[in-house]
Amino acid sequence: MNRFFLDVHALQTVPPSNLNRDDTGAPKTAVYGGVPRARVSSQAWKRAIRTYFRDEHLLDTAELGVRTKKVVELLAERITALDPTLSEEEALRRADEAVKAAGLKTEVPKRKADQAKDGGPAPAPEAKYLVFLSARQLDALAALAAEGAADITAFFKEKKNKDRARQAADTRHSVDIALFGRMVADIPDINVDAAVQVAHALSVHRVDNESDYYTAVDDNNRDEETGAGMIGTVDFNSATLYRYAALGIHQLAANLGQGLREDEPRTEPVRRAVEAFVHSFAASLPTGKINTFGHHTLPDAVLVTLRSTWPVSYVSAFEDPVRTGEGGHLRAACDRLTAYVPDIERAYGTQGDPAWILRVGPHTRDLARLGTEADNLTALVEAVGQAVAQRLEKPE
Repeated sequence: MNRFFLDVHALQTVPPSNLNRDDTGAPKTAVYGGVPRARVSSQAWKRAIRTYFRDEHLLDTAELGVRTKKVVELLAERITALDPTLSEEEALRRADEAVKAAGLKTEVPKRKADQAKDGGPAPAPEAKYLVFLSARQLDALAALAAEGAADITAFFKEKKNKDRARQAADTRHSVDIALFGRMVADIPDINVDAAVQVAHALSVHRVDNESDYYTAVDDNNRDEETGAGMIGTVDFNSATLYRYAALGIHQLAANLGQGLREDEPRTEPVRRAVEAFVHSFAASLPTGKINTFGHHTLPDAVLVTLRSTWPVSYVSAFEDPVRTGEGGHLRAACDRLTAYVPDIERAYGTQGDPAWILRVGPHTRDLARLGTEADNLTALVEAVGQAVAQRLEKPE
C-alpha cells in the first residue's frame, strides 16, 4: 500500500484551567519562540482520546483494548465465563500461565503479598508493567487456557502452544492499539508501531502561570471560631492552544489487518478507526482539575488534510507568539494560519491535497479558504472517512 497521511489541526481556547500538571502541580509549560507557552502533553490528550472512544460509544467494545497491569485478573474473568464451575483460585492460576506463555512477566505485588500474610485473600499476580491488549487477544488467550485445562502447566510448556499464545497476543489488534501502538520491552517482537503521532498542544501566545489562593470554611464552626478550616493554592493558566496529530493511514491499515468481521471489506475497519479518531481528537478533553475549573470547551476550528506526501504541522506559524488585539488571540491565530498554510504548501508543492474545515464564529471566517467547509462535526467526520475509504480502494 502506498503511504498516505491524515493531518488534523485544531485551535482551541481554554479558560483558567490546569489540564495537565507537572511534578509540582503546576500546568505544564514549554519555551517556544523564546517565550513560555502553555503546554498539554501528547500523552494526556491521547489518554483523553482513548477514553472518549469508550465513554461515547464511538466504537464497539470488541474493537477496543485495555492497558493495565491487572491482565491476569481480566483474563481470569474470561476463563470463568467459559467455565463457570472453576474456582477463582484456579481461574487465576490458568490465566497466569497463559499470560506467561505469551511472554509477559508477572509477579504478586509486595503490598498485596503483605496483606495476604495478615489474613487477607490470596492476591492475584500482576504484570510487571502496563500491558496493552485488545478484547479479541484476551478472548484468544482465554480460549487457549480452556483448551489446556487438563494440565495447564504442561500444556504451555509445549513450544507449539507457547507460540500460539504469543500469536494470540500479537494478532487482531484493537483500534486503540493500532492507532497508538504498543511497547513491551521484554518481548519486542509483539511491539506495534503507532499509526498516529500526537504533538504536545502549545499556546499560540506567551503564557505565565498564575496561582489561586483559596480558603475553605468549616461548616460546624461556632461563632467565636474564626478563620479558615483549610487554606491552599492551585496553579492555573488560560490559553488558545494549537493542537496537531498526524495519522499514517497505511500503518493503521497494516496494524488492523483483516479487521473485526470477515464479511466486510478491509476498508471498513480503517474507515471506522479514522472517523473515531477525528471525532475524538476534536471532542475529547483532558480532565485535570476539571471539578475545580470546569474548563469544558470545544475547538474553535478543526482543519483536516489528506496527504499523499508527508505530514505537515503548522506550529511554525506561531513561533513568533501572537499578540492579543481585537478578536483576542483566536482571531490573530486564524490570521496567521490563513497566511501561513498557502505559503508553506506552495513552497513544498503540497497544495491541492483534499482538506476540510470546521469552524465556529466570525473570528475563524478566513479559515474557510483552507478547505471544504463542513456544517458540523458529524459531516466533517463522514467526509474524511469516505475520502479515506475511496483512497484505500484505489489500485496500487
